[in-house]
Amino acid sequence: MVKSKVLTFGDFLTKSGRKTPFFINTGNYSTGSQLLKLGEYYAESLVRNLPNGFDVLFGPAYKGIPLAVATSMALASRFSRQSAFSFNRKEIKDHGEGGNLIGHKFKDNDRVVIIEDVITAGTSVRESIPLLRSAANIDICALVISVDRMEKGQSNKSALTEIKEEFGIETFSIVTLEEIVDYLHNREIDGKVVLDDAILQKIREYREIYGAC
Repeated sequence: MVKSKVLTFGDFLTKSGRKTPFFINTGNYSTGSQLLKLGEYYAESLVRNLPNGFDVLFGPAYKGIPLAVATSMALASRFSRQSAFSFNRKEIKDHGEGGNLIGHKFKDNDRVVIIEDVITAGTSVRESIPLLRSAANIDICALVISVDRMEKGQSNKSALTEIKEEFGIETFSIVTLEEIVDYLHNREIDGKVVLDDAILQKIREYREIYGAC
């Protein structure tokens, strides 16, 4: 994440208006090798956390689209698991096949996993679930994200916990902020320490305000 400029440290403002000392943007993954590695991590997490399996990966537009595709390919190549994928377009197409869902044609009893990058308030997930359920009588069994920021969503609970309780689905991440901090603190990446004591203190102060219960 650091080498790909996906995880950076400094002074940032999130979409929700929070001033944060770290920022995660999976849109900065830009090469085939980076997406291959990321897809493998998603695939490993899914296989580990959903032993009963699933049928379809759904990637919300726009960042979820390459994530769902890369994960589907990794599942096939590394685990010999065939998993369909689907994604939506922001605008409803009024010609050709129409609609705003692309890829797998949903059918009743499909077990669907939503693939996201990072969630704060969970807005895109809340928009995706009604869209998916309108397509067929499906089972949305899980939401998986790359990084759990471990901060409050719309309440004092984390966004992942809120989604789990609101929709009754499993939620999990590849890594958590705590794991990232533990690994990177005072560790050199390409000869440079990216998370020193000063940045660690800023993260602790940020979590005192926005950290989830």
